[in-house]
Amino acid sequence: MRDEDQGVASAGGVGVIGLGLMGAPMTENLLRACGDRDVHVWARRPEAVDGLVDAGAHRAPDCRSLAAACAVVVVVLPDLPQLEDLLGGDDGLLAGVRAPTTLVVCSTVSPAGVRELAERLGADTGGLVRVVDAPVSGGPEGARDASLSIMVGGEAADVAAALPVLSAMGTPVHLGPLGSGQVAKACNQLVVAATISALAEAAVIAERSGLDLATLMDVLGGGYAGSRVLATKGQKLVDHDHSVAGAARFMTKDLDAALAAAAATGTGTRVLPAVRRSYGELVDAGLGDLDMSVVQRHVESLDPPET
Repeated sequence: MRDEDQGVASAGGVGVIGLGLMGAPMTENLLRACGDRDVHVWARRPEAVDGLVDAGAHRAPDCRSLAAACAVVVVVLPDLPQLEDLLGGDDGLLAGVRAPTTLVVCSTVSPAGVRELAERLGADTGGLVRVVDAPVSGGPEGARDASLSIMVGGEAADVAAALPVLSAMGTPVHLGPLGSGQVAKACNQLVVAATISALAEAAVIAERSGLDLATLMDVLGGGYAGSRVLATKGQKLVDHDHSVAGAARFMTKDLDAALAAAAATGTGTRVLPAVRRSYGELVDAGLGDLDMSVVQRHVESLDPPET
């Protein structure tokens, strides 16, 4: 242990790694609600940390220092490979762990992957690192408003350590053992992908039929077609604005997790393979870095069905 790690390994701080569109506002809410708990932050891009430091967070020089100061570490990264990159080495997370630490994975990953990670980290640290999976839904606006739906999986004692932190960011619900949160998020993403896909197809049909899209979205929102997806994405479809709020390419891995869950439970699906194929096609077409609503543009490019 380095000199700067001495005396803080059992500290009760909270660390956050991953300060992008979701992680930064989640951390801002944590800072407002943390009371006397120190909040430590780290990101590959130093500029991502600056505003949070101004708001009261502690800038960690590396992941090791962050882990040494924190009893709970929240990770908001795209997938497990990005987390794996930060675990090992002299400056990695594991090098700073000297006391029980709860690692809260808010990333959307495969249920099997997070279970394997937990088993390995528990073995490598003599049980000091305990993993909780807590993927979130609600988008950047939910992250800003602390209104995220947070789907939590893990052992009861581990979840209890994470809940005060997660409650500052939204509404956490403990769904079962480790991996349960990821199964719930896979189901969530199936519904989101299917809904935005249906809205996109409806928008293209309506616009080509001469309907005003803004009026259509208002009408849909007042009936059974109304949804949070429509409320947050409807104007994007009206404006044909696919500036990124949630990159479409991430939906492919989320739907892959849903397909794996369906296979593991022997569930026959029809909608899920169709939306996975659609998002795969638009990513292959170079649209993956745009918002998930870009499925509208993809639909516009498709050949009409044969009659």
